[in-house]
Amino acid sequence: MNRLAVFCGASIGFKPTYAQAAKNVGEYFAKHNIGLVYGGGKIGMMGAIADTILENGGEVLGVIPDLLRQEEVAHTKITKMIVTKNMSKRKVKISKLVDGYIALAGGFGTLDEIFEALTLGQLGIENKPIGILNTHHFFDPLLQQLDLMVQEGFLKQSNRDMVFVHENIDQLISLMQKYRAPTLGKVVHTVATK
Repeated sequence: MNRLAVFCGASIGFKPTYAQAAKNVGEYFAKHNIGLVYGGGKIGMMGAIADTILENGGEVLGVIPDLLRQEEVAHTKITKMIVTKNMSKRKVKISKLVDGYIALAGGFGTLDEIFEALTLGQLGIENKPIGILNTHHFFDPLLQQLDLMVQEGFLKQSNRDMVFVHENIDQLISLMQKYRAPTLGKVVHTVATK
């Protein structure tokens, strides 16, 4: 995996463990020559990861919609900033640049982005690994919801298994490197190829 998208908060959160997790991700990426593709901000979790990678000589690509350049306080010192017309074009651009996705603690935007990646994988439009760094058990309730979806018949277990989860970035990347896309059913395969 040469480049990974990281979805995370424009806030740093209340507990210092979240900022430390972001820095750990940045250090891991720089050490292993993994380029970061992210939302382009210089604040919050996004800024902490980007700054750590830059401090360690790594590559940081930001993809930001024009309307959020001021809202998200665009990072001015990254390797490259790509400006898109809107949020949907941002997601498409990120998708074209990366070999996989990781979510860290964040809000609505983080969940939107990671679930879009999961949906693309479920439909067979993409076959990229998707990881969740579960710092301080942040994603436990969400993971319980996914398990309930399987239990109640709204999500296949094979699709639930697409989500790799660990609290340690080294272990999470190791799991993601073993990813094999789920086999598609006839209905999903037909939809995905149209």
